[in-house]
Amino acid sequence: MNLRRLRAVVIKELKQLLRDRLTAAMIFGIPTLQLLLFGFAINTDVRGLHAAVIDQADSTASRELVARLEHSQVVTLVHVGREVSVADRLMQSGDASVILLIPRDFERRLQRPGEPPAQLIVDASDPSIQAAARQLTELPLPGASPTNRLALLNRYNPERKSSVNTVPGLIGVILTMTMTLFTAVAIVRERERGNLEMLIATPLTPGELILGKVLPFVLIGLIQVTVVLTLGVLIFSVPVRGELWQVYVSALTYILAALGLGVFLSTFARTQFQAMQMAFFTFLPQILMSGFMFPFAGMPKAAQWIGECLPLTHFIRLVRGIVLRGADLHELAREIGILLLFSAITLGAATLRFRKRLD
Repeated sequence: MNLRRLRAVVIKELKQLLRDRLTAAMIFGIPTLQLLLFGFAINTDVRGLHAAVIDQADSTASRELVARLEHSQVVTLVHVGREVSVADRLMQSGDASVILLIPRDFERRLQRPGEPPAQLIVDASDPSIQAAARQLTELPLPGASPTNRLALLNRYNPERKSSVNTVPGLIGVILTMTMTLFTAVAIVRERERGNLEMLIATPLTPGELILGKVLPFVLIGLIQVTVVLTLGVLIFSVPVRGELWQVYVSALTYILAALGLGVFLSTFARTQFQAMQMAFFTFLPQILMSGFMFPFAGMPKAAQWIGECLPLTHFIRLVRGIVLRGADLHELAREIGILLLFSAITLGAATLRFRKRLD
């Protein structure tokens, strides 16, 4: 083996890698991004769960229990009242993960050894939330026997099956990986083959061209939703508590958002490989910081702000809310609005970029 010739080949390959700015950025950017994302997102010590308190006793002891709950740092109080129906709506819409129900005879129950004086209702569709809320059952109760503990009720997933939480989220992950990647690669492939220039020569406007490219993938995305949802119900016994048409409306808004991102990325890529690199670069933040793999409430505030900007975060809230908790679209209107806004921004920006390239 001639080391001089080998060195020449190695130097040549390094120069080619570094000459491609996108590839060079990926070489150093992806490890840095992975380190930051995993450092922010992986946090099994869940804190700041949104909690609603229903204090029907309204006594000194009940107020002390509420104070101890708040000081535990496991939860953040978002509502304190007396109407159970209000707390139920908050949990159904996803605005509360934990409900502390303090009955009218709370102080009398405290004097009965072994009897739960109050109840913790937990959204167990996310097993990590259920595990965190279990810590709250160990809270010392004011003036109670050591054998008294808060009763824990698991709502929406009493069997605590992880697949119940995972499968609805997988719909979003699969759509993210396929819709964004396929669209970006398909448009760049047309450009590489020269077909895009032929289409540009026709009377098609940039908007019509983009919509024509996007609409077939909308149908493919809806088929994927049907397949995943059907298999989830048949194989993993995932309950569908909400209206099925609302699941498809939510999926449609997210498909448009994912396709818009794919079209926008395609306007920057020169080759299919670059399009794939860009698409994969967007996958990791969405999967890690959307609440799919790790509890959203457990991430630092800065990571949560980033997660709020990601479309997958809002779709996962939509699909889990409708499928697992039976929520209605009007309760989740904020998530729908954000996805539609994201779609409008990305598709509009892609159209402007296409028009600029045409000019």
